Amino acid sequence: MSVSEASRPERTTTEASAWETVIGLEIHAQLATKSKIFSGSPIAYGAPPNAQANLVDLGYPGVLPVLNAEAVRMAVKFGLAIGARIAAHSVFARKNYFYPDLPKGYQISQYELPIVGQGAIEIVLEDGTKKRVGVTRAHLEEDAGKSLHEGLPGVSGIDLNRAGTPLVEIVSEPDMRSAKEAVAYMKKVHTLVRYLEICDGNMQEGSFRCDANVSVRRRGAEKFGTRAEIKNLNSFRFVEKAINYEVERQIDLIESGGKVKQETRLYDPDKGETRSMRSKEEANDYRYFPDPDLLPVVLDESLIADVRASLPELPDQKAVRFSSQYGLSAYDAGVLTASRELAAYYEDVAREVPNEPKLAANWVMGELAAALNKDGLEINGGKLPATQLAGLLKRIAEQTISGKIAKEVFEAMWASGADADAIIEEKGLKQITDSSAIERAIDEVMAKNPGQLADYRSGKDKLFGFFVGQVMKATQGKANPAQLNELLKKKLQG
Repeated sequence: MSVSEASRPERTTTEASAWETVIGLEIHAQLATKSKIFSGSPIAYGAPPNAQANLVDLGYPGVLPVLNAEAVRMAVKFGLAIGARIAAHSVFARKNYFYPDLPKGYQISQYELPIVGQGAIEIVLEDGTKKRVGVTRAHLEEDAGKSLHEGLPGVSGIDLNRAGTPLVEIVSEPDMRSAKEAVAYMKKVHTLVRYLEICDGNMQEGSFRCDANVSVRRRGAEKFGTRAEIKNLNSFRFVEKAINYEVERQIDLIESGGKVKQETRLYDPDKGETRSMRSKEEANDYRYFPDPDLLPVVLDESLIADVRASLPELPDQKAVRFSSQYGLSAYDAGVLTASRELAAYYEDVAREVPNEPKLAANWVMGELAAALNKDGLEINGGKLPATQLAGLLKRIAEQTISGKIAKEVFEAMWASGADADAIIEEKGLKQITDSSAIERAIDEVMAKNPGQLADYRSGKDKLFGFFVGQVMKATQGKANPAQLNELLKKKLQG
């Protein structure tokens, strides 16, 4: 019987350090083709059940699959991006197993000869160090259909719209040693497939999901422990929670004298636990054999060269350029290049304020990111075009408004869609840079607070902040901070 996440006693650091976690991920990325991998059926999401499955998808007698050339190009594109070996000769195989939503009774996949061979992906860990995670292979295959249970009491429905949808399955080496490393790797692959525009990465719609192979072994042991495969994880948060639960389950089981079974498990996010689904089949149980209806895929060098020439600037390359071109830290560059769209937005802003790349980075990663997150929006669906944010940053840079006032202006821009200049003018928010006006405000504050003034002049330097705050209050936050500090120091000294 499994122990729930809530009731399991917390393991001490010493106990935890006696064990090592071993993780490998199998990521399924739905390719962004217009039609299925072996038929002309569309793959648009949200169609009525079974409206997008034709006779080829259903495996009717007498029909023949025809390989989608664009799916091949997309797989090659991914392989080149991770520095993998591209197979000049690859073969499709039938993977035989029975499942209600697998209409043909087999899945067309690749087994012994995949299109993409060994490569690697570099991830950045929490402490800033980098780690290389090996990629064993990436192969093309078709997706199965989908079993439906909601709203169908006592029965299951089968929707075959997804059957035949093109996938690239990316299989990692068992190189990850924690749930956080697994999440970092999965996020990096997610970023990469979106940069390459081969997958939309929509995890809610199932376009990007993974199976996690998890095992534990005594620290220092060479042999891997027995693994469990957690199927169909479709969020980064679920990947982390599922792996952490499974690690603790396996350690508890071994320490209590039991043995881990090789099996397939599902993660229940409501209970925060994994549960057994079925015993894990070995490869030979699938009875793989070359698909007799599909010729081997033969790639010539000109096609590979053509795909290589089409590669965009990849995230790691872009991050290096951002650091050198804009003088950003490695961390800032990494955040801003986490998605192709975010990087493009930042560059659009930075282009408008060429002398303030760090200011642009701070606002894109700070106020803008917070507003997008609050409203559940993506960068492309935001309410503030890059030119409008740049307009606000120009007013900060030229000291028309202070950074504090700028936040008020930003909120108004986000709510109304108006430009910064219109809001600054309407609300009368221009910064006071007239020295005589700031001095008058200082004199008034000093006159109203003789006790604090005497204390400051007797050595209580911390009261300087009090006077700054009072002058800012008197000027409604409009006094230029640098001028205020300079003039206030002179006035307080008498």
